[in-house]
Amino acid sequence: MAGLIKKTVSKEGYAKLEKELEYLITVRRSEVAEKLKEARSYGDLSENAEYDEAKNEQGILEAKINELENIISNAIVVDDESITTHEVSVGSIIKIKDRETGEIETLQIVGSTESDPDNGKISDESPIGVAALRKKVGDVIEVEVPDGMIEFEILEISK
Repeated sequence: MAGLIKKTVSKEGYAKLEKELEYLITVRRSEVAEKLKEARSYGDLSENAEYDEAKNEQGILEAKINELENIISNAIVVDDESITTHEVSVGSIIKIKDRETGEIETLQIVGSTESDPDNGKISDESPIGVAALRKKVGDVIEVEVPDGMIEFEILEISK
């Protein structure tokens, strides 16, 4: 059955997913239902663009609710206490150095549902995330990019 993929999430990420699901069910569902009710009042549904739009919005909303319910029910929640500083895992904060440019970057490895690269949170499924998992301080990881390979040295692991 599709959709039963286990996703790793932090406690914070799990709470955020639950909050989003609750909002969609309690607030958005009733807003969309109201739009449908209003659109029905315009008469002939066969030529009613507002009704078609509201039905489409309802379909998208229900798909999102279903997706979140699947993620939440199949989530593997990483307990902050289980995050080690001996090797990189989901939840780890790593400091890495580009071996060519010397540029140092601090990133947090998170589950794919929490990924936010603009804020230094990269997915455990991203190229750097995959390469860094289970590595230790001092290890060099290679990451394939369109221009070739980039090597990073892991300088620090924290939580």
